[in-house]
Amino acid sequence: MDPQLKSSVLWGAVGAMAFLVLVQGYHLVADDFLGLGPMAAGALAVLVATTALSHAVRPRLLQNESP
Repeated sequence: MDPQLKSSVLWGAVGAMAFLVLVQGYHLVADDFLGLGPMAAGALAVLVATTALSHAVRPRLLQNESP
């Protein structure tokens, strides 16, 4: 697998896990279980969006790095 693509997918996984942590926090504070379907759909949407965004902005971030 291309290292750049692998990096983007890993960032997507980090975003999805962060989303699931937020949902779990909501569940603990509000005492309201959303259900597995909405949680999985939200995590998948965040994974896809984060992967696409990190892949799209990668060249811009590399330009901003100081030597």
